[in-house]
Amino acid sequence: MNASADILSNLMQCLNQGTIEVIDLTHPLGPATPMIKVPEGHGKQPPSTSLETISDYREDGGYARWSTLTTAEHAGTHFDTPSHWFTGGDHANATTDTISVKRFMAPACVIDCTDEVKDDEDFILTADRLRSWEEAHGAIPAGSWVLLHSGWANRFEDADRFLNQIDGVAHSPGPNPDAVRLMIERDACGYGTETIGTDHGNANQFDPVFPAHSLMHGANKFGMSSLNNLDKLPPTGAVIVTAPLKIVDGSGSPLRVLAFVPS
Repeated sequence: MNASADILSNLMQCLNQGTIEVIDLTHPLGPATPMIKVPEGHGKQPPSTSLETISDYREDGGYARWSTLTTAEHAGTHFDTPSHWFTGGDHANATTDTISVKRFMAPACVIDCTDEVKDDEDFILTADRLRSWEEAHGAIPAGSWVLLHSGWANRFEDADRFLNQIDGVAHSPGPNPDAVRLMIERDACGYGTETIGTDHGNANQFDPVFPAHSLMHGANKFGMSSLNNLDKLPPTGAVIVTAPLKIVDGSGSPLRVLAFVPS
């Protein structure tokens, strides 16, 4: 057996023995899934997710049960490609069907800001906060995901609390432009969060506006939103798999995010 085969054999042995645990970082996708409310003047509202029965052996007889799924590319736990935002629209191989599959597996750096978010729903992730994390855990490695653990996943089943819009303004944590620039400087593969979108709830007040979209995708990098179970990941050491559906010319996709974590 060659060295590569040994590595894969050892991986399966670790999974079977439980020395590597697989953590699901995904929320269920269905009619109750909260959907983002697009700001006025920034496009159309997405549809709610729905399942409509095509046939069902429990009711119609026959052998099969299947349905028509109606949802948005950016619904529930989902992936943002560089082509999702106008700043990344000119990158080559930047859609769900053209991105190299190697880019869908990467280490994860988990920034735990749950205490700050408990005190301030409008918590801003700054470059200084990222540097303080690096002082404790080492520099963010090139090619890694930067994941903001805010505790926001606990709100998912209550759409109003999850969106947290007051008088038309969303209040949720996220990065400012300097934090996003630092992630890009570290050559992170992307930024992920537990909130409904990657940007801060009031990110239209930043310069540039919506930096987690405009800067990150402009740099040919990814985003993920509505993540779950980040509290089960260590600050470093996990590897996550983030493969979206292979939608032709897709700007994003719901996905099942899996984390491999040493027990």
